[in-house]
Amino acid sequence: MKTAQSSARSNIIAGAAAIVVMALAFLVFSGTSGDVTTGTDSQVTAAESTADTDLIDQQSADAETTPTTVADTMVDTVARASDLPTITLDELPIEAIETLLLIDDGGPYPYRQDDGTFQNREGILPDRSREHYREYTVDTPGSTTRGARRIVSGADGERYYTDDHYESFREISR
Repeated sequence: MKTAQSSARSNIIAGAAAIVVMALAFLVFSGTSGDVTTGTDSQVTAAESTADTDLIDQQSADAETTPTTVADTMVDTVARASDLPTITLDELPIEAIETLLLIDDGGPYPYRQDDGTFQNREGILPDRSREHYREYTVDTPGSTTRGARRIVSGADGERYYTDDHYESFREISR
């Protein structure tokens, strides 16, 4: 189980790194005429221009096979566990990603209620044994309480996100 957790954490980190690389590539290739590191204009020789064109052509070819989002870099190791709507890692708030990383690491958790049994009293999640689900707080910036956002994790590795205190859930697709 620890290997799967380490693998999931590595995949999340790799996905975040891919986003940073794509953002930097966008800045570099978005038509800026100045030198990115110093902000000064630089002259481009014909040889440099050709090399840049070749690099862009290669990147375009690579883009067809290269993942473009955090979710694309994740391997779906858990089959869909429900018919609930889904949410991708890219769509989750950053605080939810932080909570997922804490869950993968086994804590420590910021709230005493975290890692407690979620009883599914609302009956929205698939019907499982009493101890199947665990709940975790997703911080809400500016809130003086735990807020309404949670991640519920199932014993089989499935994970759900709610931002309305259990009134609705979306299965986190990985």
